[in-house]
Amino acid sequence: MNTLLRILPWGMIKLLSIVTLVTLIVLNFYGLYTNKFYFFKFDNYIFPLLSIVHFVYLYVIWFKVRENEYPDPQMRNLEYLLYVILFIYVFQIFDTLYILSSYSDYDASIIPKTFIPIGSLIVTLYSLLIFMTLVSFKHRKVLVGEYKFMDVNDNIDSWQ
Repeated sequence: MNTLLRILPWGMIKLLSIVTLVTLIVLNFYGLYTNKFYFFKFDNYIFPLLSIVHFVYLYVIWFKVRENEYPDPQMRNLEYLLYVILFIYVFQIFDTLYILSSYSDYDASIIPKTFIPIGSLIVTLYSLLIFMTLVSFKHRKVLVGEYKFMDVNDNIDSWQ
């Protein structure tokens, strides 16, 4: 794991995560079957709203590393929320794979030529995002520290 952290340093993970998130936000509005962008569908705004949590988590890690601060309960809660969002990323992968598997159900003249390439790109980007998120959890553990709040709370004397 240490070799992986050396190959993919925190700065690279942060930058690649931001680029991947922005690209996926744009592609979230893209319709694979129609080769058009849909900005008026409510469903297309769910991923951009959830990605705010990911952006905030990246900012919090960056801030904690830069200021040499310890993890706090708010950061832990944010990370736990990101664990839940990871399941949504996995769902998005399976949803896109399901759409891609319907290629043979339609006539080749109906489906646009960009169907397979863009669909494959979306699956690859979601997979990359999941991988980079898991690596960022490890970077947080190494650079910021583990969550040891019980020890901190045991040593607090409120009468001092």
